[in-house]
Amino acid sequence: MRILLIGASGTIGSAVCEELGARHEVITAGRNGADVIVDITSPDSITAMYQEVGKVDAVVSTAGSTYFGPLTELTPENNELSIESKLKGQVNLVLLGHPYVNDRGSFTLTTGIIMDDPIVGGVSSAMAGGAIKAFVTAAAIEMPRGIRINNVSPNVVAESIGTYGPYFPGFDPVPASKVALAFRKSVEGGQTGQTYTVY
Repeated sequence: MRILLIGASGTIGSAVCEELGARHEVITAGRNGADVIVDITSPDSITAMYQEVGKVDAVVSTAGSTYFGPLTELTPENNELSIESKLKGQVNLVLLGHPYVNDRGSFTLTTGIIMDDPIVGGVSSAMAGGAIKAFVTAAAIEMPRGIRINNVSPNVVAESIGTYGPYFPGFDPVPASKVALAFRKSVEGGQTGQTYTVY
């Protein structure tokens, strides 16, 4: 398969790139250090990326910034980070990208465990993840030409526990390589409209 991976330089993205790259052609995209440069908060940038890359069999997104902080400090401006990047950015990858995905291809987006298992300070991120999950469920019944769409909801990953550990007390971290298997399942499998939660 020819796979477009957005967010390949991140912790999860790197693991997904390694997992899928063993069997497929992976084109990486991101804000820097990738085959193609893209800003997912910009529809024009997303369109330019697809025009440069051309037809693909799968689009995988491990991209999307979110705001972490207490609800009492969550302002409309802070919340826009999650909305513009993690939510709208990933949704726009689908809205603008489906003409570039081959028949019976797929999209795989990234949500996160806190949309179902909340943490203090994670309201904005959980909101974006929950919206993406709903989008995936609804879009699955309307995707054209047999294109599938799923999302992966990872637990906090072990490689990031030094940064995010204080937000996730009592959570059992998972290795990024295990999260990458869920992306492989979405890309190489046959299911659609699914949320693959990785505990």
